[in-house]
Amino acid sequence: MTLPLFFFYVFSIITVASALMVIAARNPVHSVLFLILAFVNSAGLFMLAGAEFLALILIVVYVGAVAVLFLFVTMMLDVDFASLRSGMLQYAPVGVVVGVILLLELLLVGGSFVLPTGVEASATVPIEAGIENTRAIGQLLYTRYVFLFQGAGGVLLVAMIGAIVLTLRHKSNVKRQDVFRQTGRKRSEAVELVKVKSGQGL
Repeated sequence: MTLPLFFFYVFSIITVASALMVIAARNPVHSVLFLILAFVNSAGLFMLAGAEFLALILIVVYVGAVAVLFLFVTMMLDVDFASLRSGMLQYAPVGVVVGVILLLELLLVGGSFVLPTGVEASATVPIEAGIENTRAIGQLLYTRYVFLFQGAGGVLLVAMIGAIVLTLRHKSNVKRQDVFRQTGRKRSEAVELVKVKSGQGL
């Protein structure tokens, strides 16, 4: 067994095990930590495949930003997970049916997938010899697929705004600031001039 093959098996086993623990862990903080572990080992698999750029992006973006954000949100939000789990059993039959349907679809797609001959050569984008992986991906991404890249960014922006709108909760017992009312008020509403007689002030 060669050294790259050994590391491939190590990274693969840890990735699969940590992915299973993400959905099996009872504590949501532990789930996020297992998710970070899965991302790190996936980056190791990308390094073995020669995709250094994807490995670094996985570490910097997903581990350094997304997963850490999930961790902080999970730790800081006051969510009653006991009440959320109490009603999970009534949705278990629906979840099992959906899971079985998805599994059957994946098996059908995987069993009927056949790659025709000559597709590898026709789908390959010509890249200059001696160019680095990062520069090749950048040139391809920002020239040939620039509109798809911008469209993906727009979809992520809409998803982020939608998540903020759906999770934003205004508490009735918290005094909030009304910026439009503050900037649009008149002098008579903000200042009251009182003429105090001599000797009757504070």
